[in-house]
Amino acid sequence: MIGLDTNVVVRYLAQDDAVQSRAATRIIEHDLSAKEPGFVSVVAMAEIAWVLERSYGLSQRDVAGTIERMLAVDVLIVDCEQEVFAAMTAVKDGTGAFADALIAALGAKAGCVHTVTFDKKAARLPGFAIL
Repeated sequence: MIGLDTNVVVRYLAQDDAVQSRAATRIIEHDLSAKEPGFVSVVAMAEIAWVLERSYGLSQRDVAGTIERMLAVDVLIVDCEQEVFAAMTAVKDGTGAFADALIAALGAKAGCVHTVTFDKKAARLPGFAIL
């Protein structure tokens, strides 16, 4: 298994740098396989969502669609896949931002009753409570 940093996945998705995008495409499409997958950490997933939205101007729904496609690819192992899926679903449903939904899902996985926040938008998500 090979770990994939945020910038490699983003270059693959964006295809906006001739040299780096070609290298990212080579590793993801040719070097990885179901037997030798790439690992994308939960931190990288949060960064990918943030970069696609903030730097590339994708809507949250488009980011959710990208994450959904990543979860379906057999050459990628996504850390905390169920929690990433739950966060992606919250974004698709329009109930919150990916990072906030991921924080709530990871808290629930850890057994938290809820996660306290000052963020009024995040507090609308299940699993959060306003402090």
